[in-house]
Amino acid sequence: MATAFASLPSIPAALHRAEKDLPFVEYQEGVVFQLLQADVEAGLWVIRVRFQPGVTIQRHKHTGEVFAFTIKGSWNYLEYPEVNTAGSYLFEPAGSVHTLHVPASNSEVTDVWFAIRGANLNLDESGNVESVLDAGAVLEIYFARCEASGQGRPDVIGT
Repeated sequence: MATAFASLPSIPAALHRAEKDLPFVEYQEGVVFQLLQADVEAGLWVIRVRFQPGVTIQRHKHTGEVFAFTIKGSWNYLEYPEVNTAGSYLFEPAGSVHTLHVPASNSEVTDVWFAIRGANLNLDESGNVESVLDAGAVLEIYFARCEASGQGRPDVIGT
């Protein structure tokens, strides 16, 4: 039965990438990421991020929704009391502003999966936009870091 469906041209094939197919590369000190999918036209980017204990990511505003699932470790936003631990799911509405922080007391790397629509507007201390990170920008960063480390251009879904 499955082979009959597989031969139908109107049914798109599922796309798979093994963890080893997409390398982790440095984003900033203490942070590495793996780009799983980038759809520049739709403004969607899916990343897996590993944070060392004590890391803080620049305060930013989201222009679209964010969906996050914590695989290992713990993290929080400095602006909110909730702590995300392994197994936690987080939804962030468009327009949310926050500063991601990984407690220095963590005994292990924190591993989180994010699906992001739109852009991160990275903010300075006065709330002014310093830089923009969207699907196109993250794709360029990822490919540049992969190439610089001798890993070529991985087959990221959507590229």
